Amino acid sequence: MLSYRHAFHAGNHADVLKHAVVVQLLRYLGQKDKPYWYIDTHAGAGVYSLTEGYASKTAEFETGIGKLWQRRDLPAPLADYVDEVSALNPDGQLRFYPGSPYLAWRLMRSQDRMRLFELHTTEIDILRHNFRDAGRRAMLYAGDGFEGIKAQLPPAPRRALVLIDPSFEDKRDYARTITCLEESLKRFATGVYAVWYPRVVRPESQRFAEQLKRLQTTDWLHVTLTVSRPPEDGFGLYGSSMFVLNPPYTLVAAMKEMLPFLADVLGQDDAAQFEVESRVS
Repeated sequence: MLSYRHAFHAGNHADVLKHAVVVQLLRYLGQKDKPYWYIDTHAGAGVYSLTEGYASKTAEFETGIGKLWQRRDLPAPLADYVDEVSALNPDGQLRFYPGSPYLAWRLMRSQDRMRLFELHTTEIDILRHNFRDAGRRAMLYAGDGFEGIKAQLPPAPRRALVLIDPSFEDKRDYARTITCLEESLKRFATGVYAVWYPRVVRPESQRFAEQLKRLQTTDWLHVTLTVSRPPEDGFGLYGSSMFVLNPPYTLVAAMKEMLPFLADVLGQDDAAQFEVESRVS
């Protein structure tokens, strides 16, 4: 939806889960010499200020990265992610938060490429500014990533991470995500696809995992971080999930190491928990 601005939620507990997973996926892809593409269907602004503007009004980062920032006992997969946030804040003060595109840019090598889509007219302008010196390594598109991704698959190197993370404020995003994945798998069956979605009191969210699992019978990973009981009024985010198709073999162990810590540190009440489901051939 064009009213949605991710800056309100930058660095919250859902971002922590999403970006910790993305960092692990990109690190794995970077282990081989062969290049890869990073494709983001809903890229946002790329970088967010936490001390002014939308993020400072809601301060949701205090429920996420703010609780991890000064920790020295982080599990290794989580430390990888926090190190990337630290790189954006070299003076040690938490002022900026990296979105998925910036994390990908940090982890990409000279031979890798990114394709970023953003529909929001203001966000795409900020994204262009943030990537103004990227050259042809980063191609930015003002438009609907659900549709735009079709022309990008299969990628030239036949290796890619595709991140699909709409806001889901529009309930049609659930069905559009499933359709996007179905069509993308036909074009590029071996790609790594990572889908973020919110845990909210909404039937579309409650049944979404089972719909995702039906996309292919094996080679998927589903992780969930719940930080609180569902809100009594039915509104608001009480957790989030990441569903990864064709995950690297290392990801299950990394999630089992990281998620208990996150549930303990980011949990807001006695309903805090985590779940790791996988079916890997």
